[in-house]
Amino acid sequence: MTMESTPALELQGVCREFDNFALRDVSFTLPAGCILGMVGENGAGKTTTIRLIMNALRRDAGEIRVLGQDNTAPEFQALKQDIGVVLDEACFPEMLNPRQIGRVMAEIYENWDDALYQSYLERFSLSEKKMFKDFSRGMKMKLAIATALAHRPRLLILDEPTSGLDPVVRDEIVTLFEDFSRDEDHSILISSHITSDLEKLCDYIAFLHRGRLRFFEEKDRLLEEYAIVRCTAEQLADLPEGMVLGREIGKYGARALVRRAEVSPVFAPERPNLEDIILFMSKEDGGV
Repeated sequence: MTMESTPALELQGVCREFDNFALRDVSFTLPAGCILGMVGENGAGKTTTIRLIMNALRRDAGEIRVLGQDNTAPEFQALKQDIGVVLDEACFPEMLNPRQIGRVMAEIYENWDDALYQSYLERFSLSEKKMFKDFSRGMKMKLAIATALAHRPRLLILDEPTSGLDPVVRDEIVTLFEDFSRDEDHSILISSHITSDLEKLCDYIAFLHRGRLRFFEEKDRLLEEYAIVRCTAEQLADLPEGMVLGREIGKYGARALVRRAEVSPVFAPERPNLEDIILFMSKEDGGV
């Protein structure tokens, strides 16, 4: 990836209002060749953001560019050939088998690579002749990923692709995404509430909470910026308010998420994982 590379995604001030929910002022840029994990509780706005990116939902305000193209421009329809999309529920006609689904996809995508598709079916141990309705959830998700990758996209957009899958299948799929991202022209946006998958896979993390973007940050910098301290409730009360980003007070003491650079070494700050950061910030913001 070079400094001149066109970003895979650019969102600026994106808003969308519903009767009982609002997505407000979402802004981030995904550089080409990188993986962005979008995390948040159910109903935080992750799927809404993906629908807005794909122009399946009209935004109320803001700008969205995908692979350098405004997603409301007529040219965006042709650009979808370069985008692979996997939703949390794979949707194919129940009576078709993978071989028949491949034939349908070949009519839709100009860059469809049947040999590559066959290689994914073999890699995932998916029978070409078994009907889609007889597939397990894991098999359905593998098939959706195979079809998304077989037309050689530059950008993958994945909405909860590992949700509900057993750890072995999840690890297999995460490894596949890692392989895909080794090409510097390939980028991934992956939405998930499984933070361990995102921590393993992603270069950047975006945290949505109640329709607002709480942060967008490089993953490694994020994990270095914050720390967890253990202290008494009295010590926690004495910490400067701006330093504490989340707190948890229990019967035997307190824990707090703080900015590492601002806390005294006397507290022996601990390195958090991504789940720690998300949970502490969610609690501080009034719960998940």
